[in-house]
Amino acid sequence: MAIDLAVVPVAGQGTRLLPSTKSQPKEMLPVGRKPVVQYVVEELALSGIHRLMFVTGPGKVSIENHFDTNWELINFLRETGREELLEELDFERRSLEYFYTRQRRQLGLGHAVLCAKPLVGDQPFVVALGDSIIGVNAQSDIVARMVDRFEQEAADVVVAFEEVPAQEVVRYGIARPATPDQATEEVFELADLVEKPSVEEAPSRLAVAARYVFAPRIFEALEATEAGKGGEIQLTDAIRKVLADGGRGIGMRLQPQERRFDIGNFGSYFRAFIEFALNDPRYGEDLRAFVGELVDDAGGSAGGEED
Repeated sequence: MAIDLAVVPVAGQGTRLLPSTKSQPKEMLPVGRKPVVQYVVEELALSGIHRLMFVTGPGKVSIENHFDTNWELINFLRETGREELLEELDFERRSLEYFYTRQRRQLGLGHAVLCAKPLVGDQPFVVALGDSIIGVNAQSDIVARMVDRFEQEAADVVVAFEEVPAQEVVRYGIARPATPDQATEEVFELADLVEKPSVEEAPSRLAVAARYVFAPRIFEALEATEAGKGGEIQLTDAIRKVLADGGRGIGMRLQPQERRFDIGNFGSYFRAFIEFALNDPRYGEDLRAFVGELVDDAGGSAGGEED
């Protein structure tokens, strides 16, 4: 049976995006017209996911509210003659089931995934980080491709990867393919992960890209994983344990059009917002012209007049 369950961790505090995240989750920050987490849900729905479990934390109730049907708002739009706006709420009517559980203490991504064990049980499942969008407007079927490969290969772990510049490997978990030549292939045997290696020691330039498919044995590995820096249980450590114990690991590259947008700091957030806004079907063309004028004006001002 095809996997139709995804765990979406959204419990992080978003401290690198303060003060914007002081009273709202970073997953609810708008990118273009929609909050980040809505893009994640729409991507998962496109890949055949019908059940979503959010692992939340304090201050995250707006995520639950967002995916509830708001009949008061619907009636208000109808009564005030603004029914054309109802199409903006189409996501509420998707045939998806939502579940929520709390990560009561901030003990890392691995612990957040472990919090989903009572619902997931012995089923294989997807993990999709709630602060990362794959592709402009989330038009990606990477999860569907990962699920297909997971089932075809009887894998225990499938991880999505994105190639990054050599100088950036120090920021990510990096893939060690089974053989060096596989580092250029779209699908490869995953032998290990190396967390934040030096440029010289990195086995590849393939960085973990926020999407995973797991067999339920990942829970045993998480339960056996000791807390590391900051008292956190790292998901990468549990994946390494599964692989070291003989589990089958598969890596899959994102396609060029499936670039990851990580809403983790203001630099990446600003770039994502601008790119999504410029690609908006209604406002993008005018916005591109406006931005072009701003850039031209700034260039002219910077140049100044010669003496």
